[in-house]
Amino acid sequence: MRINKKVIGLALATSFVAGSALAEQRELVINMDRTSELDQKASQDLIDAFEAANPDIKVKWNNFDREGYKSAIRNFLIADAPDIAVWFPGNRMAPFVDAGLFDPVDDVWDENNFRELLASSIPATTRDGQLWGVPYRIAGWMLFRNDELYEQAGVEPTDNWEEFLANCEKLAEMDIDCVTTGTRDLWPGAGLFDLINMRVNGYEFHMDLANGKVPWTDDRVRATFAEWAKLVPYITKDHAAFGWDEAAARLSSGKSANFLIGTFAIKTFRSGGMTDETLGMQAFPIINPDIPRSEEAPINTYHMPSGAKNKEDARKFLAFVGSADQQTAYNKTTIGMPVNKLATPPDDKYLTEAFELLASAHAVSQFFDRDAPAEMAKPAMEGFQEFMAKPERVDAILERLEAVRQRVYR
Repeated sequence: MRINKKVIGLALATSFVAGSALAEQRELVINMDRTSELDQKASQDLIDAFEAANPDIKVKWNNFDREGYKSAIRNFLIADAPDIAVWFPGNRMAPFVDAGLFDPVDDVWDENNFRELLASSIPATTRDGQLWGVPYRIAGWMLFRNDELYEQAGVEPTDNWEEFLANCEKLAEMDIDCVTTGTRDLWPGAGLFDLINMRVNGYEFHMDLANGKVPWTDDRVRATFAEWAKLVPYITKDHAAFGWDEAAARLSSGKSANFLIGTFAIKTFRSGGMTDETLGMQAFPIINPDIPRSEEAPINTYHMPSGAKNKEDARKFLAFVGSADQQTAYNKTTIGMPVNKLATPPDDKYLTEAFELLASAHAVSQFFDRDAPAEMAKPAMEGFQEFMAKPERVDAILERLEAVRQRVYR
């Protein structure tokens, strides 16, 4: 058989080039905690897109179950750090920042115009004047309402606090709870505290309180509870017996008119029979118009461990995941909300409205059990639950929380 030497030479050259490319591929190790099928698919799609855009990089993806990840993260950051790790901003990242286990990524933000495009997440991702991660998903806390009940009561939705309370009185006359919540697991009640406190005192004060810089007996904290006390008579009385999903069922079934909860509850409302015609949504009412409007929206972030072996490509990945196109794609799959202002949220009426409210907010808090250390968050949320049941105990509750603050933040 006649052999074409030119063909063989070309094949050998091609093989050499391909082999060299493979040999030159750099490994990027990412640790994640993707438990749902949607999150796993979105993450795999993200990695595939990153590898396609960077053929000289091969991603090694280590996936943990969520609880296992929480237990393992400190150990692997110390003993065998990946190049990228998923985590949370705010107080949840603070111990790792303070221990020198995360690197600052201000350069990634500056080089990709993230200070403008991801502006609402800057307060949460900042510590000691530096930025420590890149956000990729957010879940906004909104006031959902049953519009059929509003129509029956002859009232209109409002963003004014006093008008909202007046609506509550009319709904109460119909034996309808104006506001429902489910504090069996404590955390839903923290959403009410967070939004009321930010509406009364502002985001900066709220964060100072969460960080132990303000006494719980401060008059400004008492002012928050005084406004909250106006709402307590209209809140579902046995809220401590309910989980959030049972509270959602009260809104869907017409037993309650409003529910402050995360956008993750939209599916639950719809499965309970609510439609775009019967389910309303808005930001929590304004209490002090002189205070810039801030919102509550837990954010998920990617971080670069200080022990990362491939920091150059880790920075490339952070820039990639913060981009509008990738945040659009990821959140389309997970039915979540992107952080990037130029990203397109999923084609969902409520997520689109929530995205606009969050993007235009002065700042975004993370939720009390993320913004405050666990040792403060749990007794505080127990206090919130108790206050909504027994508002006359406010002095004892605040004095107890102040004692906890002095112990926790020493």
